[in-house]
Amino acid sequence: MNIFARLIDLIYPPRCAECRSFIVHDSNGDGAACRNICTSCLADFRTLDSPCCTICGRPFASRAGGPHVCETCLRRRPAFDTLGAPYLYEGSLTTVIHRFKYGGRRDLVLSLGPLLSSFARAWAPAQKASLVMPVPLHPRRLRERGFNQSKLLAGYVAGDLRTSLDFLSLRRVRYTAPQTGLRKTERRKNVRRAFGLERPERVSGRRVLLVDDVATTGNTLNECARVLLQAKAEKVSALVVARTANPAM
Repeated sequence: MNIFARLIDLIYPPRCAECRSFIVHDSNGDGAACRNICTSCLADFRTLDSPCCTICGRPFASRAGGPHVCETCLRRRPAFDTLGAPYLYEGSLTTVIHRFKYGGRRDLVLSLGPLLSSFARAWAPAQKASLVMPVPLHPRRLRERGFNQSKLLAGYVAGDLRTSLDFLSLRRVRYTAPQTGLRKTERRKNVRRAFGLERPERVSGRRVLLVDDVATTGNTLNECARVLLQAKAEKVSALVVARTANPAM
């Protein structure tokens, strides 16, 4: 953390986005990776541990055995090659992401961005990517929300990986109802043909890393990946902050 940021924190101590307690960073700046989430709430973030499905990233209920392809992906393989996430979508992280996404708290990217990019640096598929792309919002939704949380996260990841960022080519061409509250089959239909690509040559022959905040069924990421692969992308991997433990696809 630079001197100016430390001075600001001294005058206006940041509060945790979850529990509202004051956050005090230590003198050497080790706490700077999480600017607005306290260590207690951060400790409540449950990491997504193995064994998980090697494609959709869903954790298995049993801890026995190693990573393998889940039954859902065997029946209907997603368009994306694999999906990675540092955390499960539960506990205090659910509240933090909800405030980030729907509460206008774009400043929460100062914590979620570094956490996601730290995971990406250690995740092999992210290391092999040559282009980072966020899941886009429809212009109407963007006006309602004021920002695209996936674009903010993708910016952090691309910067840390020193990889090209493209947030213009992949577009949401059809306005859709929110995925929250829809059944699994309804979610798939809801995003079908909802995305388009303006500059196919940007992804041709490249390994694309798709970035979003949360993966539930994975249908949004799957539809984006399908569009990118139709444009001759070599491979598409997906990266999210949190993954639900529910069956995917």
